[in-house]
Amino acid sequence: MNNTRLDILNEAGAKHDLLALGALITRLDPGIVPFKEADNYALHVAGGEYNVAKNLSSCFGMRTAIATAMVDYPIGNRIENDIRRAGVFPYYKRFAHDGVRGPNMGIVWSDRGQGVRAPVVFYNRANEAAQQLGPGSFDWDDIFGKGNVRWFHSGGIFASLSPSTSELVIQAMQAAKKAGAIVSFDLNYREKLWTVAAAEKGLSPEKASEESARILRKIVGYVDVLVGNEEDLQKGLGIKGQDVESKGELDPSSFFLMIETAVKEFPNIKAVATTMREVFSTNRHSWSAVLWLNGQTFTAPTCELDVHDRVGGGDGFASGLFYGLLSGCEAEEALRLGWAHGAMLTTTPGDTSMVTNEQVRAFAKGGSARIQR
Repeated sequence: MNNTRLDILNEAGAKHDLLALGALITRLDPGIVPFKEADNYALHVAGGEYNVAKNLSSCFGMRTAIATAMVDYPIGNRIENDIRRAGVFPYYKRFAHDGVRGPNMGIVWSDRGQGVRAPVVFYNRANEAAQQLGPGSFDWDDIFGKGNVRWFHSGGIFASLSPSTSELVIQAMQAAKKAGAIVSFDLNYREKLWTVAAAEKGLSPEKASEESARILRKIVGYVDVLVGNEEDLQKGLGIKGQDVESKGELDPSSFFLMIETAVKEFPNIKAVATTMREVFSTNRHSWSAVLWLNGQTFTAPTCELDVHDRVGGGDGFASGLFYGLLSGCEAEEALRLGWAHGAMLTTTPGDTSMVTNEQVRAFAKGGSARIQR
């Protein structure tokens, strides 16, 4: 095995380069206007797992799919149209809407902030259809087939929605491993979501972190490629490290030390990656990324970002990295592709890519913002 590449199923005969499992949502975005003053909102179709599948399809031309819940009502129709335009193949568990209470497609409200005013995010995931997904919602043996899917991806946001969604993630991962696919997972630790999930089990907020770590550690036992920053590793997996609340510098050394601890506890992991950013204001960030692959470490360059919309930057990084690894790139090139795509995604509105493969490759090789004529 080449220590700077992943062993991945050949694309010949595969239906999907990547299959994602997650919840689809609409993100309502008032731009830089605070919510209490906003009258107009842009609607972005999104979801941490879907973002990766859509980016790989729309920017990198890969064959991707999404397994998710779909509600048959106008908002569901709007989301389906986005999936169709993105060229992502759907596997839907369909739900009927009762015309009053749902079930619903989840809503995330997120403004962009501006300057010294930070972005604000809150949720309306009441009676969400995706929360009702669980083992048995999909025929994984049929979907994966023999070599039908090269890469399977899910994340911590979907796993936090209900006890059954985390069980579904594990079931899907078991089927993916059986079929020979690479399994990736983005920890994407969201304290608000895990606290609510714990409360529904009768657990106190103080017990929420213990419960989330128990669930996520069980999931990570099946993972080949783990995406997550220092906070994700600490709060999501209970791995000790520096105080992430006070740490702001782009220093990969402490992160690599945490990875060494994580890999000792989870020897199944082949790669760990994350973005690194230092936030000077809402619209000005220093941006880098790191990758640990088969015991070797790689660090991307640092660039200064003029951020238009930061939401989705991490998913942009993950999709660029996965594209590089799926394409057989060496680790350093794959990391640069993820770093470049994540950076460019923050320059446009919405959660998903509006740039081209050529633009990403040019920036990854050291390109600039000079006009292209």
